Amino acid sequence: MKHTTLFLTAAILYGAGCLDGNAQTDHKMPMPDLNKVNMPLFQTKYTADPSPLVVGDTLFLYTSHDASPEDIPDENERSSAGFFMYDWLLWSTTDMANWTEHGAVASLKDFKWRSRENGAWAIQTVERDGKFYLYAPLHGHGIGVLVSDSPYGPFRDPLGEPLVWQREHWNDIDPSVFTDDDGQAYMYWGNPHTYWCKLGKDMISVDGGITQLPHIPNYQEGPWFYKRGGHYYLGFASTCCPEALGYAMSDSPIGPWEWKGYIMRPTQRDRGNHPGICDYKGHSYIFGQDYDLMHLDTYIHHERRSVSASEIVYLEDGTIPEIPYWLDQKPMQQLKWLNPYQRVEAETMAWGKGLKSAKMGIPNTGVVKDMPESTGKKNMYIYDIDNGEYIRLRGVDFGAGAKQFSISAAGTGSCSVTLRLDSENGPVIGTAKISGTGSPDAYKQFSAKVKGAYSVHDFYLCFGNVDGEVRLDYWQFK
Repeated sequence: MKHTTLFLTAAILYGAGCLDGNAQTDHKMPMPDLNKVNMPLFQTKYTADPSPLVVGDTLFLYTSHDASPEDIPDENERSSAGFFMYDWLLWSTTDMANWTEHGAVASLKDFKWRSRENGAWAIQTVERDGKFYLYAPLHGHGIGVLVSDSPYGPFRDPLGEPLVWQREHWNDIDPSVFTDDDGQAYMYWGNPHTYWCKLGKDMISVDGGITQLPHIPNYQEGPWFYKRGGHYYLGFASTCCPEALGYAMSDSPIGPWEWKGYIMRPTQRDRGNHPGICDYKGHSYIFGQDYDLMHLDTYIHHERRSVSASEIVYLEDGTIPEIPYWLDQKPMQQLKWLNPYQRVEAETMAWGKGLKSAKMGIPNTGVVKDMPESTGKKNMYIYDIDNGEYIRLRGVDFGAGAKQFSISAAGTGSCSVTLRLDSENGPVIGTAKISGTGSPDAYKQFSAKVKGAYSVHDFYLCFGNVDGEVRLDYWQFK
């Protein structure tokens, strides 16, 4: 949600200190026990506005992207509490515990008709007849659509203009699209009002007019429209601030909608929220957002959000019982063990705070003019590695025992990778030494003998003796 009172509200809620530029008192959230607390899903980037999409055995999650300070073009804005959003990101999982990053899937640059270089807000991507449609708001210029033959892109603009644009106001944000059993597709959107329209079979045209719904109690923005068990659902971010996750139900795709309550109640630990809801492998999940990753560094408020998720259940009447705040829950159940004997991308992790990631061959500074158009699936690497940092994988099945570890790395620097089980201080099963390859783009294999890796454990790649630039591509056991 985009507000004009961000910093003032933040000062009240989080004790951000003086607003006149004088010294501010700050503290950090203590690092929780990763085995006990449901932490944000991603750590290499700040993320928001989650949009899940299940394709076959894979759950894809599209998110918006809050820029880190170093990626904000105006140096005077880098300490601002505002929104700086230039592209949209893609992640995937097959076990709900370990996620693979796929980088920027699209950016503002894919819309040639845009007039602003900021404002890549909440999207939703849906599949129909083998094509993937990404619906994106461009604040003040309506809602556009991009199309691809793959969930990874490349995405292209088939219209060259907005799909929807009500020029009399700036309410056209946060699109959500659902195709009903009869093949009719609907799009819901809006803040502070809720709008809907029918889409044509081509998914890139409006069939008929736009309807504004009567106000749904507690509705603010971020609708998530779906159908389950014969009921229609509209999840949404509830009245700000702080926002919560609320929902309404209907017997019709066009309403009337009945407020049913909160899925997650308002809490002063979280100013904004935004739902994405799906079923996957026999479980139901809700994705939302918080500031918990940022709070590991500071409680001075900035719009640097992080996506979290939780399992939900449905009662016999279709209603959804409330769930606690993300940090008050245990980590989500892992649906299957990770196989370490096949290639595992370095950007696949359950936790890895302090690290950064990028697509190979595509320098992306976060500035729109420096961004490529949507490129599709490309290999990624991990960089910005410092002493004491690590990559954690949950539930790795070593089976009868691993004998050797290899990792593909490049760079002009060097580091050691200590392989540990169960924690960053757990038993050591081996150590790989990475040395300079002469170039950050010249990848080579580095290996280590392994001893003591049997059955299922959490697995940690712990970095030390870091000297200079090192990039990681993938790793594998034998």
